[in-house]
Amino acid sequence: MPFITYLSGLLTAQMLSDDQLISGVEIHCEEKGRCPSTCHLCRRPGKEQLSPAPVLLEINRVVPLYTLIPDNDTKEAFRGALMSSYWCSGKGDVIEDWCRCDLNAFDENGLPNCSPLPQPVLRLSPSVEPSSTVVSLEWLDVQPAIGTKVSDYILQHKKVDEYTDTDLYTGESLSFADDLLSGLGTSCVAAGRSHGEVPETSLYSVIFKCLEPDGLYKFTLYAVDTRGRHSELSTITLRTACPLVDDSKAEEIADKIYNLYNGYTSGKEQQTAYNTLMEVSASMLFRVQHHYNSHYEKFGDFVWRSEDELGPRKAHLILRRLEKVSSHCSTLLRSAYIQSRTDTMPYLFCRSEEVRPAGMVWYNILKDTKVTCEEKMVSMLRNTYGESKGR
Repeated sequence: MPFITYLSGLLTAQMLSDDQLISGVEIHCEEKGRCPSTCHLCRRPGKEQLSPAPVLLEINRVVPLYTLIPDNDTKEAFRGALMSSYWCSGKGDVIEDWCRCDLNAFDENGLPNCSPLPQPVLRLSPSVEPSSTVVSLEWLDVQPAIGTKVSDYILQHKKVDEYTDTDLYTGESLSFADDLLSGLGTSCVAAGRSHGEVPETSLYSVIFKCLEPDGLYKFTLYAVDTRGRHSELSTITLRTACPLVDDSKAEEIADKIYNLYNGYTSGKEQQTAYNTLMEVSASMLFRVQHHYNSHYEKFGDFVWRSEDELGPRKAHLILRRLEKVSSHCSTLLRSAYIQSRTDTMPYLFCRSEEVRPAGMVWYNILKDTKVTCEEKMVSMLRNTYGESKGR
């Protein structure tokens, strides 16, 4: 019997019957396309025309499959199998909101692993734009409704540079529950929540307030369940914004250095120029050089005049500091104008209301921790760069 005829028969039987033969299913038949010519089962004996290809029925109401089974015992067995397959990887039974694993569902460490521990996804908080020293990260809670229970999240962070072996040095590790929510960690890192559309109960956030400007940082996050299992790592790498510079101050220093270099330079004036240039940051020194060359290059550029007035040794000590400025920031520091602004934005700083007992970390469920959050304003200084002065 062609498939379309079979479906039509089901439809007719359901329409003529007073009782619903198939609960929750509405059948609609329509011919769309044909079976491929390579399918020998689709050919009707004695006819060249191929039977229509079956089309996926349109679903207008979603119901669990086991509700379509009339026999209660079969329905319950089917329900248990589906729940086990979805929540316990088919290797255990669902008991209330957890999985009882089968005897063969244990890992090499002897821990039950029938209930998967999902990987958290670390990301930048969209409501907090990173600055030169402040970065906010967030992730959604990965604890499922049934199965494994998340006890903690471990966040590792480190600054990556040419002297650091990224594989050997993992950086500083922070426990979200024990270090951040408890308030026992450093004041430079705090747990909280950023404002957004995601419900607060499912979003965790950490704000770093003391990072180095123009630094490359690697952040790694993984979840820990109540049995001590670790999830897969989630990693992001980012560079903080360029260091802040006071453009007016940089221009004043450039004028001061020109006046010290102009004419006969005494030993006192040489030492004053040297001290002034060594006291400013590398980014400010780069901006001083930019202003000096913009105004006084016709009298000799900054590098040549420094070597001539201060001598090769002192000039080298000053100029080698410019190598600390990254290529990205050096491009921005050549902008015609640099202006400073202060951004303020709300952030919820959170603390736990209870103390987790030492040595019992794995037996606590993070989601059950009572947390109090307080909204505070976070101020962040920024530079804006452009070819013309902004209003």
